[in-house]
Amino acid sequence: MIAADAVGATDVDTALGDLQAHLNLIFARTRSLWKESAARVHPELQVGGYKLLTFIERAGSANAHELAERFELDKSAVSRQVRMLEELELLESHPDEHDGRLRVLTATPAACRALADVRREYGTRLRAVVDELTPAEIEAASKVFRLLSEV
Repeated sequence: MIAADAVGATDVDTALGDLQAHLNLIFARTRSLWKESAARVHPELQVGGYKLLTFIERAGSANAHELAERFELDKSAVSRQVRMLEELELLESHPDEHDGRLRVLTATPAACRALADVRREYGTRLRAVVDELTPAEIEAASKVFRLLSEV
């Protein structure tokens, strides 16, 4: 029984090694996609600004404090990115009606359209990749990614 446990542990270790290697490739590809997507939204948009913009657009609005916490960034880094997004006319800023010290950030209509185009194209590419999977396999993959996101 001990030998079977050792073989099982080796199989798990091998499988985990493969998973880690593939995750590294996914992360590298994700960085490339962020860069490509940022350039499609606006040629001067940096990846950091793209990530903030996509979060704001999906959330509907946010403030700089929320962004700093969510992305674990220094407030000055968030301020620089927000200023750049405003200069590129991708972000609008309005006073918070409940707390005048805060600014509510929202994506401009042009930014929303550009992000929708990027998302649509990426969705088409993703669909082509997962078309060979069954719904159960997609659900299993989704479960793995959800569990990994909680680590």
